[in-house]
Amino acid sequence: MAMPELKNMKRWMLYGANGYTGSLIAEEARHRGMSPILAGRRNEAVRPISERLGLQCRVFSLDSPEAVERELEGVSAVLLTAGPFSGTSRPVVEACLRTGTHYLDITGEIAVFEACRARDEEAKRQGCVLLPGVGLDVVPTDCLAASLKAALPDAEFLEMAIAGMGSFSRGTMKTMLEGISQGGAIRENGRIRRVPLAWKTALIPFRDRPRESVTIPWGDISTAYCSTGIPNIVFYMATRKSWVRGMRIIRNIAPLLGIGFVQRRMKAYVDRGAAGPSADVRRKGSTQIWGRVTNKEGRVREGTLVTPEGYQLTVFTSIESVSRVLAGKIRPGYHTPSTAFGPGYITEFPSCDLRIT
Repeated sequence: MAMPELKNMKRWMLYGANGYTGSLIAEEARHRGMSPILAGRRNEAVRPISERLGLQCRVFSLDSPEAVERELEGVSAVLLTAGPFSGTSRPVVEACLRTGTHYLDITGEIAVFEACRARDEEAKRQGCVLLPGVGLDVVPTDCLAASLKAALPDAEFLEMAIAGMGSFSRGTMKTMLEGISQGGAIRENGRIRRVPLAWKTALIPFRDRPRESVTIPWGDISTAYCSTGIPNIVFYMATRKSWVRGMRIIRNIAPLLGIGFVQRRMKAYVDRGAAGPSADVRRKGSTQIWGRVTNKEGRVREGTLVTPEGYQLTVFTSIESVSRVLAGKIRPGYHTPSTAFGPGYITEFPSCDLRIT
């Protein structure tokens, strides 16, 4: 699908424009003729990007909803790309609800999805959309989950897995570090249950080849339940056996890793690494996703999905999601990608192939 050039849209803000993913989104948006307001915490980081792209710049912290609210004047929607979202989402959501501004982000954090979902009624009253997770987390997986539910409407169990997760951006790594101390998570009988890191392993039959995989607390533990109503959900990520062994060692000291000074040391180490995957990796990479639903009688439907590399996909899906929300096509309230745009949304993007068997 050729991505349209979008002009004369309502004004929207990209907060976190100086981050790895945010800068990619800013550049692609400008390439398409869009004019988002670029925003972030530090003037010396955001302003050079805004000047290079010829876009308006706003600099402010997220210390309070009141501070954010003042900066939303004339803004119809905010796309938040600054993480970890456990610390950034709440004041932005609060400000958006006060001003009736649409809220989108690229989080994959279960707690953020649950917090946004809890404010569904407020969003409806204010006439705004709350749509977290418009990147790799969780557009493709959410659409696959909804497609599997349509194929087996009485499904009671959902298993999903992802492969092709290569190098991560600094922001993603910091979010992962924050989550270590909390362990893993699954959905069981409709409720989120905490489980240890590397709780379970399985050989997952991805479309290209089977891969050893381990359970992780992916955002679909929250969003797939909202999208499908399936009460039992487990999510896996393909990884090496050595990583599984490491995760099982770490889980014995996981609570200690949540201590403030330990987190600061680990995040400082992350800051010394590469910002994220190279352009060549983004261009050549791909992501494999697998899913299976089962009903009480044991009937099974499976599905696979192949997409571009994760950060590349996030650029496409986040910009398109913003444009559709601004076009007034989504009813107010909390949404997942599939409840907002339909289970087939992911198939509208280049090189995305979803199959149900």
